[in-house]
Amino acid sequence: MKIINTFSPALTGLLLFTAANHAHAEEKFTFLTNWYAQAEHGGFYQAQAAGLYQRAGLDVTIKMGGPQVSVMQLMAAGQADCTLGDNVQALETWQAGIHAVTVATVFQHSPTVFISHDKIATPQALKDKTFLLATEAYTSFWPWAKSELGFSASKVRPYTFSVQPFLADKNLVQQGYLTSEPFAVAKGGQPFYVYPLSDWGYPPYGNAIICMADTVKKRPRVIAAFIKASMQGWKAYLQDPAAGNALIHKANPQMGADQIAFGIAQMKKFALVTGGDAQSSGIGTIAEARLKKTWDMLVQNKLIDADKVPFARTYTLDLIKDAKVMP
Repeated sequence: MKIINTFSPALTGLLLFTAANHAHAEEKFTFLTNWYAQAEHGGFYQAQAAGLYQRAGLDVTIKMGGPQVSVMQLMAAGQADCTLGDNVQALETWQAGIHAVTVATVFQHSPTVFISHDKIATPQALKDKTFLLATEAYTSFWPWAKSELGFSASKVRPYTFSVQPFLADKNLVQQGYLTSEPFAVAKGGQPFYVYPLSDWGYPPYGNAIICMADTVKKRPRVIAAFIKASMQGWKAYLQDPAAGNALIHKANPQMGADQIAFGIAQMKKFALVTGGDAQSSGIGTIAEARLKKTWDMLVQNKLIDADKVPFARTYTLDLIKDAKVMP
């Protein structure tokens, strides 16, 4: 019996395209954030809510980090394809044997800040104050602050993630995150001043997208698709965050609407996502010269060994360069 093909070429092509697209949509990808769901992760949740990942052929799962969660170790153990951190973490974990690669960034500069009771003209005006510092400060910004800002003789006390000691003592300087601690301090009703360390030359990016070197080698197309869809999500989130916020509330019911609104306002005010090189190269962009400054900073402060952390292998520009999601 002769079988007659009743499909037109156009319909056959459409069916093949649909089948290919469906197969492509099964590409699973797990992304691990660095904390509970919050405005600082909004673009990823927006991309999820708006179907941007699905349109990119991805089936994305967003997992939350949290206190005492080592996102780098979880990623190295295969619990995530990529994670959110900063490029300081990527370099320091490389030395520890976890070969992590920075592939893009959300924030064009670090959101780490100092908060003081006094308005100052230069950072050196704070050198006689007592600083409240968390443990992670000693392997990131504090060695830089001591060597570059003259804080080597400054006194320090542990930061226990409560702002009450700061509110009670005018001689204290509070470590903080631009979108977090200022919100808590403002509730104290006292005047205070926020100083981003990036304004004083602290070079790292904030909330970088970091993947294992082996994942970058094996899944470059998938990572590039994830990055572009995420940056489209960030652009949409800063325009109208309602869809992303709904997923943030679902993932983290403890996150209040006022805290989210404050986080978004701070990201816009300080152009965390859309400033710097993002203006000319697109949201998420990273630059070799800037990454090198962070590597140099860590080498100079003996936080990494130059021979054990080969700079050229700790990043790639290839996966963000074609995204071109302009602010």
